[in-house]
Order: sequence, then C-alpha cells, then structure tokens
Amino acid sequence: MKNRTKTPYTLTAFAGAALVLAGLTFGATTNATAEEGIAIPAPAIDQAASTAATETAIFAGGCFWGVQGVFQHVEGVKNAVSGYAGGAKDTAAYETVGYGKTGHAESVRVTFDPKKVTYGHLLQIYFSVAHDPTQLNRQGPDTGTQYRSTVFPTSEDQARVAKAYIDQLNKAKIFHAAIATTIEPGKAFYPAEAYHQDFLTQNPTYPYIVYNDLPKIENLKKLFPSDYRDKPVLVAQAGIGN
Repeated sequence: MKNRTKTPYTLTAFAGAALVLAGLTFGATTNATAEEGIAIPAPAIDQAASTAATETAIFAGGCFWGVQGVFQHVEGVKNAVSGYAGGAKDTAAYETVGYGKTGHAESVRVTFDPKKVTYGHLLQIYFSVAHDPTQLNRQGPDTGTQYRSTVFPTSEDQARVAKAYIDQLNKAKIFHAAIATTIEPGKAFYPAEAYHQDFLTQNPTYPYIVYNDLPKIENLKKLFPSDYRDKPVLVAQAGIGN
C-alpha cells in the first residue's frame, strides 16, 4: 500500500484553514511536526568557479512538492522539476513509485546558474531548510525508501563536494543525529506527472502543503534572506526540459 495519496486538486482557502484549525491536516493526524530549518555553516569545499551557462543538481528529501518549492524560490535557480531518480525508466510513475519497491526516490532536478549560486550553496540550503537529513527513509509523515534523503550527483566533482560536506557537518555535530543522506551517482532523472509540477505554488491552502511545506519557504526567507526571491521560477514558464 502507498503511504500517502496525493490528490491533484486545490482546496479553497476556507476549507484549508478550517481543516488546519480543526486539527484535521494530514500532519496532525500522524503526529508529525512542521519542518524546522537549522542554521548550518557553508561547505568548506565547493566546486571551482564555472563559466557554464547552467548546471544541474538532483536532490531527494521526502515529498518533492516541498523540495521543489524551496528551490523555486532560490536566486540563481533557473528551473526546478519534480520527478523520480534511482530506479528504472519503466517504473518512473507516481502510482508505481508509491509502493516503495522501485528504487526511485521522489526527487527534484535543479537547473542553476553557477555564476550566481554554487552547487555547495545549494547543498547548504538542501541540508538546512529543504528537509531533515537525519531521517532514514522518511520525512515527516511520509515513510518508505521513496522518501529517502539522497543526493544524485551529476558529476564526480559534485559527488566529491557532497561527500566532503556531509563529513564536515557530521564532524561538527550540527544535527541531533548523524546525517542519513546517501550519495547515489550515475542515476537518471525522470520528470513526474504534470499535476505534481509547481504543486506548492498552485495549492497553497492544501493542508499537507500548509503544515509541512510552507514552513520550509519561511525558513528559507529567514535563514537565507539574500538568496530568497519572492516570485518563484515555475515549470509552467520554464518547461520540463530534458
């Protein structure tokens, strides 16, 4: 059985508020807590300066709605697409991935301008506000390997930077527990279904979004004010890409 059914519709503001006030959000019924950001140091090792027009990073950190929403608000990001990584092409579909047996993780492919934001800084945002990297095969109310914390490096250099940063944070004992994030190179990314794209922006009153994901956006604004942009870059305008 799937751990959660994500329904592709929008609740009205009134209905969403009523559910939250009544304690009937999904998070409330599962005793989950709202996401909490944490201030962490920047990576001591980062990629060298690049003259490339764009680069790509792939991150998994629980439900892709919130991870996508965070990176869509980061300056220097040109696109953030929800999808699946870690498994085969023929199983890259929401209804299949939801059973947790495909090897896929709900992921977000981030296309960014390396002259404006570095890969290391994206990792800092990922570990700080996009999810809790200490949770193994879960995030908040969602459980299963499809919700694992994983970095899918698109180059050996990205893998090097990610490993060094995880080691740095663990040695500094920044978090209450060891980081559970895995590094899985050489995995293809497959875009998710259209109704999952821009879900946070399109459904701001959906109870799951209100309880679990909007706090991430507020944490981004609070902890990374110079990186935050109020108007998100959306797949609806940027397109899915390759």
